[in-house]
Formats: sequence, structure tokens, C-alpha cells
Amino acid sequence: MLNKLKNLTILCVEDNIGVRKRLVNTLNFYFQDVIEVSDGKEAYDAYQKSKIDVIITDIDMPNINGIELIKKIRKENVDIPIIVLTAYSNEEYLLELINLKINHFILKPINAQKLQNALQDIFTDIDTIKIDEILYINLNSMEIMSSGVATKITNKERLFLKLLYKNKSNVTKYQNIQDCVWQNDIMSQSALKTFIKVLRKKFPKEVIENISGVGYRFCFYI
Repeated sequence: MLNKLKNLTILCVEDNIGVRKRLVNTLNFYFQDVIEVSDGKEAYDAYQKSKIDVIITDIDMPNINGIELIKKIRKENVDIPIIVLTAYSNEEYLLELINLKINHFILKPINAQKLQNALQDIFTDIDTIKIDEILYINLNSMEIMSSGVATKITNKERLFLKLLYKNKSNVTKYQNIQDCVWQNDIMSQSALKTFIKVLRKKFPKEVIENISGVGYRFCFYI
């Protein structure tokens, strides 16, 4: 499932040379090209000069730190996958990073399994979302299946459900929904509430939980 990475270039940003070298050695197994830099300024320069498909970056770095780097890149590209390396001392940054549409966090110390899990989470195509033993969502056919009965969903509903599943360990923020589901359209709160109300009626049980003032997440029963 990770064979598609063989045609991609990843930018690896880490100021600790020992950590960076170990990380690059592992990344070379997956990616066609690995560009390594030691701080955010070098990273942004490399991003502008080269065709980068994926970014993996530390937070605490000289010149430009990881958060400022991500802010600069997100102003230009909201879709490029970004993996953040973080430590317990960085927890105060996590909420800000979530708002910047980070695809995955890896808690230090880094190992090959954590890295593989992150890449699988980002690059594995999602076909089916299982809610319980008889209720699941087929994203390819755009149907909710419950006890063999199919209910059609719209493309916007498909995008929303896929986004919730990819963020299943966290709450999906309103801004993330705007960027990934509404995209270039304006998402008003009333439009979102109406959208959720219509979508909920297509399920035989409550599967979309609202976290007031924050966003939404899935309710699983398996």
C-alpha cells in the first residue's frame, strides 16, 4: 500500500543531526527522494525550489521553528501532507498545530514502526468505514449500508465522512471541514448545521457527535 511513495519526494526537517540521519535512512526505503535540512529557513527555501510531495518536520528548531514553517507553507498549499515530530515538552503547541491541518503527529523518540504507521495513516486509501457489525459506509459507491439496505450519500457527505474517519482519534475542527469539504465555498454555521442534520437522518443511529464550539467526531460501536 506504500508503493506509491516510490514516486514521491519528502522534505525532512530536523536540527538534531543524529535523529535526522536515522530518519533519512528509514525514509529512503519508502521515497524516491529525501531532501534533508536542519532548520525551518532551509526547509522553506527547499520547498520553494523543489517539488515536495510530503513534509516531516520537528517543532523546536533555530531560525524558523516548525510552527512558523507550517504556517508559511499552509498559506500556499493546504493539501500537502505534513507530519510533525513532537515531544512531551511540545504539548502546548498541539492545538495550534491541529488548526494548521496537520496530517499526523509522531511522538519522540522516533522509530521505524511509528514512521510506518504515520505513512500508512496518510496514504492508505479509505474504501469502507465500519461503524458496527451491520452498519458501514462504502465511500466508493457513496452508500450507507445498514443490514443490507443502501442509502445514497452526496459527494460532500462522502468528503465529510472520510475526513471524520481520517481524524478519528481527534475532533475534526470547523476550519478543517471548511478547507476539505466546502473548499472554495463559504461554510456558514447555519449551512453546516443543516448539512449535519440531513446527514444524520441517513443513519439508523447516532454516529456523528458534536463537540460544542469545536467540531465533530465519529461514534463507533465496534
